[in-house]
Amino acid sequence: MEFSILTLCYLIGSITFIIGLKMLSDPANARKGNLIAAAGMTIAIAGTIFLYESEGEKLHNYGWIFGGLVIGGIIGTLAAKKVQMTAMPEMVSLFNGMGGACAALISIIEFDHLVNNPVVVSHGHILIIFLGLVIGSVSFAGSVVAWGKLNGRFGDFSFRGEHIVNIFIFLLIVVSSAYAVITADTELNSNFLYGILFLSLLYGVFFVLPIGGADMPVVISLLNSFTGVAAACGGFLYDNKVMLTGGILVGAAGTLLTILMCKAMNRSLLNVLIGSFGASGAKSGSANKEQGNYKEISLADTAVVMSYAAKVMIVPGYGLAVAQAQHVCHDLEKVLTEKGVEVKYAIHPVAGRMPGHMNVLLAEADVSYDKLLEMEHANEEFPSTDVVLVLGANDVVNPAAKTDPSSPIYGMPILDVELAKTVIVNKRSMKPGYAGIENDLFFRPKTSMLFGDAKKVLQDLLSEIKNM
Repeated sequence: MEFSILTLCYLIGSITFIIGLKMLSDPANARKGNLIAAAGMTIAIAGTIFLYESEGEKLHNYGWIFGGLVIGGIIGTLAAKKVQMTAMPEMVSLFNGMGGACAALISIIEFDHLVNNPVVVSHGHILIIFLGLVIGSVSFAGSVVAWGKLNGRFGDFSFRGEHIVNIFIFLLIVVSSAYAVITADTELNSNFLYGILFLSLLYGVFFVLPIGGADMPVVISLLNSFTGVAAACGGFLYDNKVMLTGGILVGAAGTLLTILMCKAMNRSLLNVLIGSFGASGAKSGSANKEQGNYKEISLADTAVVMSYAAKVMIVPGYGLAVAQAQHVCHDLEKVLTEKGVEVKYAIHPVAGRMPGHMNVLLAEADVSYDKLLEMEHANEEFPSTDVVLVLGANDVVNPAAKTDPSSPIYGMPILDVELAKTVIVNKRSMKPGYAGIENDLFFRPKTSMLFGDAKKVLQDLLSEIKNM
């Protein structure tokens, strides 16, 4: 009877994962979907703790189990409550790395258990152990490096022949793992396992370290898929249906998201991983040519232009997140709407530092999902837009992606903001964006620069419009 109840718990957990993932595709229901999936995970964990049996024995080390749950729960809750939206990408990356580390630890523990308790095992079982070890270790090390790059602790790092070194390490891992699987029926050596662990961690570091910051959304989604696959390996080892289902869902979703992100950048995954777009070595072309002069616009003139416009499109970027200006941006939207101005938001798929960053940012400020336009729909509306207000976005509105074959971002789909009648760009300075290249848009005849911190500028702009 207990086994049947545990199976039911796992079934409920699997179903809630699927429902929750489906709801996450719609920002309006994402929060509810997250809670549903979390509830299913809670049921699965509780069922495992109290109902799981192995060889007729239940779990007995409750002190360690609940101690870990309490400590981890406290740390996770405090971290989630204190994190700023600007730091959300690195937190997602770090938490993803923890999942990879857990999968790798499972493989290490299971292998050591086989070494200390010799039994006849299939080659498939050993293969799953090494797959979980390698993929989980790469995900952990790569996610930690991505976390460091996103918060500025690590810069872009590259050296001559780095790709050859990476390929050599990767092949060494594959050959070593294959040898371990083939000889598993005659030899199980923990030292060999730890050697592969070291190589996998090293590969994870070298794999992510040279990749430029502008490619971080793609890398994060790819590492997320790695963690899912590694977790699925753990599900195979323990014959745990809910762990297997969750891992497959995460792995598949991360892979599909990676493909979509690459499509949005008009680049192949191989080009992202090898091309190091946004790394220091990629800065060429438009980064070095002289652009001419730009013109500034005052707050008063900006208020007049936006107040008397029929349609305004706001393009949010990472600068908006840095300034924590999403709430005052929503206030500006509401004031303009009261004046009869149609206000919408144009969202580029890779704006920010993680997939969906701008959607999460604006959802926090209770911006209506109906006002968020994806890139294709936004580009259709720019020609009929009176004013485009670009807030901290840079590379995703750079016309060089369409006009300059020497630019590193050439071929990447962008928001065609220059098709609007007037473009106002808010930036702190004329420094290049995260990809490290100059933006041709700033020097176009229709474009005016509005310098300053996004939050302060929007607050002052809001006051100007209210006083008109």
